[in-house]
Amino acid sequence: MGIVRVGGRGTTRRVSEKEKDNWAGAAYKKRQEELKEKSKDKYITVGRGTGKIKFGDIQSTPLKSTKGVWVSSGRGTGRRKLT
Repeated sequence: MGIVRVGGRGTTRRVSEKEKDNWAGAAYKKRQEELKEKSKDKYITVGRGTGKIKFGDIQSTPLKSTKGVWVSSGRGTGRRKLT
């Protein structure tokens, strides 16, 4: 990607190659699915800790479009419609 300066708390300096960001958008969704596939046989607790289900049994919901939705702005006094 590019070159960035990295170092702990300012005590060291070195130059390193910056990897491509994968914490948002389609790349993050793909990474989530990969991690879910790796731990599909593990159990997670649900319902205030009273039940457990396999992680692989959970299905993600599709993303809805935000077109035409009203959002507030400022301190809640203004609003605008997303296009």
